[in-house]
Amino acid sequence: MTATGTADAERGTLAKAADENFPVAPFFLPRDWREDLVAVYGFARLVDDIGDGDLAPGGADARLLGVPAGEGEDRLALLDAFEADLRRVFDGTPRHPLLRRLQPTVHRRSLTPEPFLGLIAANRQDQLVTRYETYDDLLAYCELSANPVGRLVLAVTGSATPERVRRSDAICTALQIVEHLQDVAEDLSHDRVYLPATDMKRFHVQEADLAAATAGASLRALVAFEAQRARDLLDEGAPLVGSVHGRLRLLLAGFVAGGRAALHAIAAVQHDVLPGPPKPGRLRLLREVGVTLRGKG
Repeated sequence: MTATGTADAERGTLAKAADENFPVAPFFLPRDWREDLVAVYGFARLVDDIGDGDLAPGGADARLLGVPAGEGEDRLALLDAFEADLRRVFDGTPRHPLLRRLQPTVHRRSLTPEPFLGLIAANRQDQLVTRYETYDDLLAYCELSANPVGRLVLAVTGSATPERVRRSDAICTALQIVEHLQDVAEDLSHDRVYLPATDMKRFHVQEADLAAATAGASLRALVAFEAQRARDLLDEGAPLVGSVHGRLRLLLAGFVAGGRAALHAIAAVQHDVLPGPPKPGRLRLLREVGVTLRGKG
């Protein structure tokens, strides 16, 4: 692997930060926080790219991780190699440049392996589990796929307490559910359904209904039901914002506001999420930031 290829692999992943729903490391944060949050983002983005099959088979990332040429298309093999390289962050020298970038952050912030391993486990689960029977099953998945991100933000900013972690988990789970609601059609195209099967039965929704061009009344009612669950979780987590101060308060308000604005966008299309992901406008997002900072909503 040449130095140019290594740098391209790193830049290609980090460049995706501009397309995220929420700012990865907004300009108003202290520089050291921004650097560490970008390092954490690089890890999270790459593990998602592996889990989603977005990497070129046998490409630079597979070679950097030491995956044999014949296994470059095996997502589980790539995830196993990525986990092995993550462990080198804590007790050696990792191979992948994004993990080498992460290593100083881990040591500077005294981060533990658990949240990183949770994100890997979530992507491993995505290869093996494509349907969720109950809402509790979905919450258990969010515990791996979403909650570690909030815990890492709290750890990087030195603001973690048990109560803040609990509130953060509620926010992160809510944001994951919102994303699932926005992406019902796209997820189905990848043979994944994140609407709990018991809820689909309750609302008389068949999986074939998710493949339609527009949502019928039953599916709209189901989406509204799940959206209310996400809204309740955001309300449960929102006091986290008032428990911190300064620029961190603005960052966390942005996360809560982003979820609330996305839920407003879903409601604005009468919960018909099938034509495409409903996205909130900038003005709505700013309005929700203000509401969240005032402790309302």
